[in-house]
Amino acid sequence: MRTNNPVRSKNSGRRKGAGLALVAVGLASTLVLSACGSNSTSSGSSSSGSSAPSGGGANGTVGVILPETATSARWEAFDKPMLQQALSAQGFDSDVQNAQGDVQKFSTLADGMIAKGVKVLVIASINSEVGSAVAAKAKKAGIPTIDYDRLNLGGSSDYYVSFDNVKVGELQGKSIATALQGKQGAQVIEIEGAPTDNNATLFHQGQENVLKPLYDNGTLKLVRSQPIDNWDNQQGGNTFEQILTGNGGKVDGVVAANDGLAGAIITVLKKNGLNGKVPVTGQDATVDGLQAILRGDQYMTVFKPIKDEAENTAKLAAALAKGDTAAANALAQGVSQDPKGNRTVKSVLLPPQTITRNEVKTVIDTGYVKASDVCTGDVKAACTQLGIG
Repeated sequence: MRTNNPVRSKNSGRRKGAGLALVAVGLASTLVLSACGSNSTSSGSSSSGSSAPSGGGANGTVGVILPETATSARWEAFDKPMLQQALSAQGFDSDVQNAQGDVQKFSTLADGMIAKGVKVLVIASINSEVGSAVAAKAKKAGIPTIDYDRLNLGGSSDYYVSFDNVKVGELQGKSIATALQGKQGAQVIEIEGAPTDNNATLFHQGQENVLKPLYDNGTLKLVRSQPIDNWDNQQGGNTFEQILTGNGGKVDGVVAANDGLAGAIITVLKKNGLNGKVPVTGQDATVDGLQAILRGDQYMTVFKPIKDEAENTAKLAAALAKGDTAAANALAQGVSQDPKGNRTVKSVLLPPQTITRNEVKTVIDTGYVKASDVCTGDVKAACTQLGIG
């Protein structure tokens, strides 16, 4: 089945003036990966307790609530320290906590931060319902909120910082179309992210922008498109295996929404002697994903700059803490539509990048992952061939 009610976000690259400057800065700065629902990386995760960077915060404290660590190491390994660093640079202490996938804990953490009087509350929600409820509580207390990475549908945050997530899906769609070029009627299975995650909806929308015309004219054949609850990798692999079996063991390409799902799918392909023969997309440029690309088991991944996301969030928080709406609007020149709330949300939307085998070095050279982590075991020779190390 298809993901319902896609939400359209406009690319920040269409904006003029300050918007163009923002995109230029985003592209020029050190890139570090991001994604919603990304799979684990070798960096691991840390505890979910509060933490503030050293140096003191003359401007007060910004509260940040992250969603979980079970399916994604990014939140603790990358978002947390990068947000702490970025907020410290803006003169804030930071209280960064993780709800560990527990909706009640998410709400309790928010209550504590609101009671403490944080200057701004940054919300990377588990789902739109809890995110919207938290934003409403903060608004009642006079605390501005920023939706971080995931837009809360039906919420009340005036600002949103993320990536052009429709573009992410378009990059995935273009990649699978390129990989299957010349193979008329090639059969494609789509394994999507959580239906409760608006980003997953946007990824799917972007994929559809590219692939639906090809399905409609018979260039490609869609076997099935299936969202996976909670971005659960095991469930994704099991679901893919069921679809593959039901299709007589035939598949020519797989659109996997992220590297974690891609890894589970590749495991199934290996069982059927199809790995390396069937192109698989991904997202997050994780160590596992990059290694799979170097082996030839995964066709591509999408690289997204968490550092840019954190820095823009900190700048926006600084403007909101001062009540400087003009400065906030100068940063957030993109727009995202919230059909549930019938509103347009001012947004900072950063550009993603396609990574295939020849671009793996780019991810490592920017410092997001280490060559020593990627270039191990059976991928050492590929790293040497590509000048990685």
